[in-house]
Amino acid sequence: MDTVLGARLQTQQRSSQNGWETSLWSSGLGMKLEAVTPFLGKYRPFVGRCCQTCTPKSWESLFHKSIMDLGFCDVILVKEKNTRFRGWLVRRLCYFLWSLEQHIPPCWDVPQKVMESTRVQKVISGSAPAGAGEGQVPGLVKKEVQRILGHLQSLPHPFLLRLFSWVVLRFLNCLFLNVQLHQGHLKMVRKAAQAGSPLVLLCTHKSRLDGILLPFVLLSQGLGVLRVAWDPHTCSPILRALLRKLGGLFLPPEANLSLDSSEGVLARSVVHVAVEQLLVSGQPLLIFLEEPPGAQGARLSALGQAWLGLVVQAVQGGAVPDAMLVPVAITYDLVPDAPCDTYHVAPPLGLWTGALAILRSLRGWRGRRVCVRVHLAQPFSLQEYTNNARSCWGSRQTLEQLLQPIVLGHSTVIPDTEKEQEWTPVTGPLLALKEEDQLLVRRLGRHVLNASVASSAVMSTAIMASLLLFKHQKLLGEFSWLTEETLLRGFDVGFSGQLRCLVQHALSLLRAQVTVLRVHHGDLLVVAQPGPGLAHLARLSAELLPAFLSEAVGACAVRALLAGRVPPEGPWELQGVELLGQNELYRQVLLLLHLLPQDLLLLQPCQSSYCYCQEVLDRLIQCGLLVAEETPGSRLACDTGRQRLSAKLLWKPSGDFTDSESDDFEEAGGRYFRLSQQSRCPDFFLFLCRLLSPLLKAFAQAAAFLPRGQLPDTESGCAEQLLQFLQATAQEDGFFECADPSLAIRAVWTFRDLGVLQQMPSPAGPMLHLSPTFASQQNQKKLEQFIRQFICG
Repeated sequence: MDTVLGARLQTQQRSSQNGWETSLWSSGLGMKLEAVTPFLGKYRPFVGRCCQTCTPKSWESLFHKSIMDLGFCDVILVKEKNTRFRGWLVRRLCYFLWSLEQHIPPCWDVPQKVMESTRVQKVISGSAPAGAGEGQVPGLVKKEVQRILGHLQSLPHPFLLRLFSWVVLRFLNCLFLNVQLHQGHLKMVRKAAQAGSPLVLLCTHKSRLDGILLPFVLLSQGLGVLRVAWDPHTCSPILRALLRKLGGLFLPPEANLSLDSSEGVLARSVVHVAVEQLLVSGQPLLIFLEEPPGAQGARLSALGQAWLGLVVQAVQGGAVPDAMLVPVAITYDLVPDAPCDTYHVAPPLGLWTGALAILRSLRGWRGRRVCVRVHLAQPFSLQEYTNNARSCWGSRQTLEQLLQPIVLGHSTVIPDTEKEQEWTPVTGPLLALKEEDQLLVRRLGRHVLNASVASSAVMSTAIMASLLLFKHQKLLGEFSWLTEETLLRGFDVGFSGQLRCLVQHALSLLRAQVTVLRVHHGDLLVVAQPGPGLAHLARLSAELLPAFLSEAVGACAVRALLAGRVPPEGPWELQGVELLGQNELYRQVLLLLHLLPQDLLLLQPCQSSYCYCQEVLDRLIQCGLLVAEETPGSRLACDTGRQRLSAKLLWKPSGDFTDSESDDFEEAGGRYFRLSQQSRCPDFFLFLCRLLSPLLKAFAQAAAFLPRGQLPDTESGCAEQLLQFLQATAQEDGFFECADPSLAIRAVWTFRDLGVLQQMPSPAGPMLHLSPTFASQQNQKKLEQFIRQFICG
C-alpha cells in the first residue's frame, strides 16, 4: 500500500505537521492548474470523430483540420467583456447582466398542433362513442390528451430560463474550478445546426447535474433552449413541474402500458406527435443513454432507448428529413453528487431536498473544487447511419451456445458468430416498433455510447487512483508516464499544468481514501487506506479502462495462454521463453470477449470480434509487450520483397470473414510471438491485467459462491447474497475492489446468460435456480478454473 513520491516536495510551513497538511490540501493548488495548454508539451489528440464505416459522408463533411487548432474555453468564466456594458458596477453584476442578454427563441403552440395531428385524430375517432357527429371531438378524450401533454412537457418560461442561467452560473462557479469545452467541437455542432436538421444530443450520465449543466452550456453558446428527457422516477412532482418550465420532458407512465391498451395507444400517439413537432421546430433534444447514477442494473438506459426510438420513428416516418446525432460526455475529477452509499438506490430528488443537497455540496466541497470537461463529439446523420448500418448485421448466438461447451470441455471450437447479449429491457414505446427497428435502436445506442466514451477525457483523479491502487512507486514520474501512454492511445486528458501541482490537486481530492505522511528529507509517503475505500479507487481507475481496453484484454489472454505452461509467479524471463502462436492468441481473446459483458466492452456493432482480435494483437505489438519470433524455415516477417501476389486480393472488406479466407488464417497461424524482455514490460503487463481484475475476480468469486448460495432466489436476492459473499471474502484477502454492487449484478446476469443459472416463473415472480448442468461440483470447478486462467496475481 505504500507509495513514495519520487521527487521531494518541500513544504512551505515546517512549524507543525498540521500546518503542513493544511498547506498540502489547500485550494490554492487548484488555481495553478491549466486546462488549455498541452500537458508537458505533449501532443493533445483531437477526439470525437464519428464512425467512418457507418457514416463516411458525415465523417468528411462536418470536419476540417483547422478546428483542431482551436483551444478550450471556460463556459463558466463570465466577465465584463462578455456583456455589452462596461464599468465598475458591471464587473460586479456581470453574471446578472449576462443572463439577461441570453437569447431565448420563441416556442410553438405545441398542444394545438398535437391535437390537430392526423395520428391523434385517428386515435380520438376510434375512441368516439357511437352516434357522435363527424369531426366532433369527445370531451373526455380531449381532456385526456391535454393531461398527457401536461405531464410530457410545458412551454419554457423565458423569465425562469434567465433566472435559472444566473443561479446555475453562480452555483457552478462555487462548485467547480472550471468547465472546459473545446471550441473545435462547438464549431462542428454549430455547423451541423446551420444545416437545418434538428440536433439530438445523446449523453452519458455520470451525475444528476448533467441535466442542468448541459442546457446551461448550450444556452450560453447560443445553441438555443435544450429540451432534456428526464427520468420521472428521479424527481418529485414539484421538481418535475419546475423542470418542465425550464424545457424538461417526462415520458407519461401510460406510454409503458401494453400494446393492446387503449390508454397506452393514446399516450404513445401523443408522445410520438409531440416529438415530431419538437424536431420540426428545430429545438435541440438531450437524451441520456446511461442509467441514472447509483442505479444497479444495465448500463444502457431503457428510457433513453425509448426516446431514441421515438426520434428514429419520426425520421423514418418523414416528419423531418434527417436528424443530426451528437454523442456527448461529461467527465468530472470527482462526481459532486456521488452517493456515499453505493449499495442502495438514491431516492427521488425533491425541490427542497435538492436545495439542501446543493448547500451540503457547497459546504462539503469547500476548498477542493473540481475540474469538468464537456465533450461534444462530431455530429452524424441519422438517415445515413440507418441506410448503412443494416449491412453490418450478421448471425448471433447466445452466450450459453458460444461458451458453455468450451467451459465444460465438450468442445474446443469457437463458433464463427457474434454474441447476442441484451440486458436492457424493452419498454412500451420501443415495443411499438418493428423487431428490425428495435434492433436498429439498440445497436445505435451502443454505437453512440461507444463514441461518447471514446471522446471522454481521462481526469487526474483516475490516473492517481490507478497508481495508488496498483502500488506504483514514484508518483511524479509514474503520473507523467501514464498520462503520456493515455495520449498516445488517442484519448485526451482533462488537465494540464505543472506536474507537481497536478499530483497535489489529485491527492487533495482523494484525501478521504489516502493518508499522506512526511518522512525524512521532505519526501512524502502516500498510503491508500485499506478497506471499502479501495472500491472507490477501483471505480475511479475504471475510467482508464476504455483507453487501455484492447491491451488489457490481450494481456489477460496471454496470461491464460501461459497459465498451463509456466507458474503464474514464475520469473518474467521464464515466461518470455514460451512461444505464443497467433491462432492460440486469437482463441483466448475470443473466449475473453465472450465472457466479458457487452456493457463493459461497448464494441461497435459494425466491428466483428475477429477484427477486434487483430486489433488486440496489433496493440500488444505496438506497445512492445509482444515481439515477433521467426521460426526455423519460415519467411521473415519483415521480408516483404519475397512476398508474391496471388490470385487472392490483398485487401478485404472490413468484417468480411468468409470461408474463402480460411487459408489466410492458416498462414497467419504460423506466426509466433514472445513476451518482450524490456525492463518496463513486467510492470506494464501487470498493470494491464489488473485493469480487468476486479470484474474477473468477482466472476471467479461468484463461481465459488454457487455451492453456498441460497437458491432459488430473485435476481436482486442473488445479487445481494453474492455481494455479501464478496464483502466477507474481501475482509479475509483484503481485495475490496471486487466488493461492488454493480460487479455483483453483472456476475449474476452473466451466469444467467451462460446457463449457470436458469430463470423459472413462480407466483412471486421470476426466480433463479442453479441449472442441473452446474449442480455438480466438478462443473463448478471447471467454471471457476476457466475464469481464473485470465486473472494475473
